[in-house]
Amino acid sequence: MNPHSPPAELRDWIARHLDPLESHTADGTVVRSDFDLNPAHVPAEPVALKPAAVLMGLVERPTGLSVILTRRADTLRSHTGQVAFPGGRTDPGELPWHTALREAEEEIGLNPGLVSVAGLSTPYRTGTGYLVTPVVGFVEPTLDLRANPDEVAVIFETPFGFLMDPTNYEEREGRTPAGDQRRFYAMTWEDQYIWGATAGMLRALYDRLYGAAVG
Repeated sequence: MNPHSPPAELRDWIARHLDPLESHTADGTVVRSDFDLNPAHVPAEPVALKPAAVLMGLVERPTGLSVILTRRADTLRSHTGQVAFPGGRTDPGELPWHTALREAEEEIGLNPGLVSVAGLSTPYRTGTGYLVTPVVGFVEPTLDLRANPDEVAVIFETPFGFLMDPTNYEEREGRTPAGDQRRFYAMTWEDQYIWGATAGMLRALYDRLYGAAVG
């Protein structure tokens, strides 16, 4: 299915390629991670990962699907100024889609009633010790977003077709705060630099939807 197709045509097709909500387990199974491009840096000992969830919000615009992204506030203690999905750590007893919707409402003022959760994308392990569940939801275009200045500096949308084009992904290298050299996916949309775990989760969604052997 062409990612530039009308949202009405993409909606059911995307949902069929996601994991249903009832399939979610908390067993810590990791399918994709920051270590995919850095296998030498996988911790030798088992690590207790902290559960988290993000909302991959697909806005159904007349011109096509677009994806809600944010640039984190410069005042945050971690991942300052980085592009991210709305989301955060899962509270005890909370399901990933509840986390994603709660955090989206807190961070960008997204009314949960405007989101139709379609399913789950590939779990993703970050180098900072989180196991992130990406929750995919279709968002009505009547949304009126407001950034929480304590957490979000900018809210923007990027065309789904751009994010699902593998030629837009680059592999780059950089140093972590600890001084380690790491490889990561990155892309630039207009003046926004999308990289790291966010780009990794988007690439995992591309592979799930459009990778070889996908029908």
